[in-house]
Amino acid sequence: MLSDIIDLRAFYASTLGRVTEMAVAKGLSAIWASQPNERLVGLGYALPWLERFGADAERVFAFMPATQGAVNWPSNGKSATALVFEEELPLYDCSIDRMLLVHALEHAENPREMLMEIWRVLAPGGRLVIVVPNRRGMWARFEHTPFGTGRPFSRTQLSMLLRDTNFTPMAWSDGLHFPPSQRRWVMRMHGLFERTGRRFWPMFAGVLIVEAQKRVYQGIPVAARASRRVFVPVLSPQGARAMRLPAEEK
Repeated sequence: MLSDIIDLRAFYASTLGRVTEMAVAKGLSAIWASQPNERLVGLGYALPWLERFGADAERVFAFMPATQGAVNWPSNGKSATALVFEEELPLYDCSIDRMLLVHALEHAENPREMLMEIWRVLAPGGRLVIVVPNRRGMWARFEHTPFGTGRPFSRTQLSMLLRDTNFTPMAWSDGLHFPPSQRRWVMRMHGLFERTGRRFWPMFAGVLIVEAQKRVYQGIPVAARASRRVFVPVLSPQGARAMRLPAEEK
């Protein structure tokens, strides 16, 4: 099941969503090294964290998969949002310093092709930061949050996928140690859950967070893609219309 842009925006506007955003931001802060004047791209639904970590960046773009949908961002000023196909990013080779993936890899039709495309657009030594649902965590088992959709990963699976696509995992973090519940007592005690879980049961975190570096000393095989889907953006849902033959063909 895919996360829709309307559902994502509604979730992060809720109380549980705001607490989730803060918990993931804390996990990102543990591995996020500041790089002034970097070129930063968020892929998936990374808007809440682009606003937090993109203040010192030279340029910040929000790429959203065509199957998910997109919203305008930022709310004031020129739009930095683009609707993309994650296996064909509209960027030059080696043009980005860091890419942040949230609600992206677990929904990719072909995660390997997606990461290979990200490898192409990252500069030598560029960083890739990924947030994915943890296969062992509680959040992957409940579908009322965006982290309960898509394909969860274990740390071993994610590490193997990164190495297979010429990335070297550099640093690991985690987040969402509190239950995915909207009960008030859980919301009040989420900080205690996070601190305790990070110390005593990190393997059961709701999300895994990894920073990986682009490897440039290994050759990349060139393969032509046989076919490619074409997405046509629409402004509103279109219903099915009956096919009518011209009068001379009836």
